[in-house]
Amino acid sequence: MTSYQLPVTSDKFRHFGGASTKRAEVLSYRVMQSEQTGNPDKATSWIYRPASWVERLPLTEMFSRARPLEVELGSGDGSFLAQRANTCPDRNFLAVERLLGRLRKLDRKARRAGLQNLRLLRIEAGYFLEFLLPPASVHALHVYFPDPWPKRKHRKHRLVNARFPELAARILVAQGVVYLRTDDADYFAQMQEVFAADPRFEPWTTPSDLASVVTDFEREFQARGIETRRAAYRLV
Repeated sequence: MTSYQLPVTSDKFRHFGGASTKRAEVLSYRVMQSEQTGNPDKATSWIYRPASWVERLPLTEMFSRARPLEVELGSGDGSFLAQRANTCPDRNFLAVERLLGRLRKLDRKARRAGLQNLRLLRIEAGYFLEFLLPPASVHALHVYFPDPWPKRKHRKHRLVNARFPELAARILVAQGVVYLRTDDADYFAQMQEVFAADPRFEPWTTPSDLASVVTDFEREFQARGIETRRAAYRLV
């Protein structure tokens, strides 16, 4: 295995929620030598390693074919996106996950299933959304069961905060949709509040075929009788 270290030389490297840090924890980590940036059809891993962590992603190089793109922030073990990529071969999918173990699990699933329309990226979701996605490049943005940071003093760290709609509007295509799920009532109220305050978005309905595809967390919550709260917002 090879160790890759990225020095902090830009004010881009800050916590998305607003708390400053000397180093973004995801920007220094070990990656498998099999992770490649070349031809995706010949790669031995679907985990994509950009040539630069401070430039917008070259999406056309990441996938073998150009298709509408869907992104999941915080993909967990990949249960949702693997199913979605399998049933929607006419779309490309990008899984964003900070934990390498979860990403490798999804990588194995994707390669076994031969999912040519699925790629993976290890990065902190907020940084990825603000600095790596090209403008008007995403047709659907999935955010399912993000960390609720339940303590009041920690709520500034929540991914879906007051700035989130602005950043989502920047990377979505016209009429692109943000799909949200959470089990936390307070966080759900915050999600609804921040999108209601942004006139660029309108409430939307989650299609039944999409709602039926569950995440690993959702499956666990259902088994425990915990309600899933869903919302969707379309860019006007």
